[in-house]
Amino acid sequence: MTRHRAPERLPGLIDSHCHLQHPAFGGGREAVIERAQQAGIVRIVVPGWDLPSSEGALELAEGHPDFIEAAVGIHPHHAADADEQAWARLELLAADQRVAAVGEIGLDFFRNLSPPRVQREAFARQLDLAHRVGKPVLVHDRDAHEAVTSALLGWDHASRDEAGDVGAAPLGVLHCFSGDAAMAASLAARGYLVSFALPVSFRSAIGPRAAASELAEEAILVETDAPWLGPGSERRNEPTTALRVAVELARLRAATPETIAGAANANLARLLRTEAIRS
Repeated sequence: MTRHRAPERLPGLIDSHCHLQHPAFGGGREAVIERAQQAGIVRIVVPGWDLPSSEGALELAEGHPDFIEAAVGIHPHHAADADEQAWARLELLAADQRVAAVGEIGLDFFRNLSPPRVQREAFARQLDLAHRVGKPVLVHDRDAHEAVTSALLGWDHASRDEAGDVGAAPLGVLHCFSGDAAMAASLAARGYLVSFALPVSFRSAIGPRAAASELAEEAILVETDAPWLGPGSERRNEPTTALRVAVELARLRAATPETIAGAANANLARLLRTEAIRS
């Protein structure tokens, strides 16, 4: 891991992917939120990974309007557990105007906690759902680069055929990007944002680091994926780690952390079809 000191505060920064509803935050959740705000973070997207966590994301967003945005979805790890009743409830949640995106969805061929066929079916079903409700997607991809790229480019083509040019509104996010620069460029060119978490600071992350240095400013996001991917193997992650991610992206791009924060803020606002929030 490269080491560069992060500032204590970076006004206008966002965390585009943080599971604040996770039990790991327990009774300290409000303190975590307060620390994030004190550090300059102005918006956090909280995705679900199953039905209860999706409902939890919406509950958090209702309790913290103008700061937390909810996304609802079924993660590939949980695809095999979803019955038709869960899918019906997810349809209602996704259509709710208080929900900003469909996610976390995608493919995970590393662990395969759900069979690959079931994962693909759940991913396709949720891409279709996102298209029908007119919301962006937050995409998980682990050891499934080709399959995810193919699915997203196919969905992108169908969306544009029916809706026309999507203009400045991104179609979705490649969460905690782990692919290479070519994958990032091909999907960014088709309207997807590429989000980086703390692993981009690992020197072994050759593909993500190359992507982070080469992508246009209009394509990047910052995230933590908290409570996972913390700076220590046994340390719970939290949104303030986004400052370290921004510093590393700035170093890779020969930019300033303030520039990264401003770009990520503006890009998330475009994704959510709203105004950027300034602190």
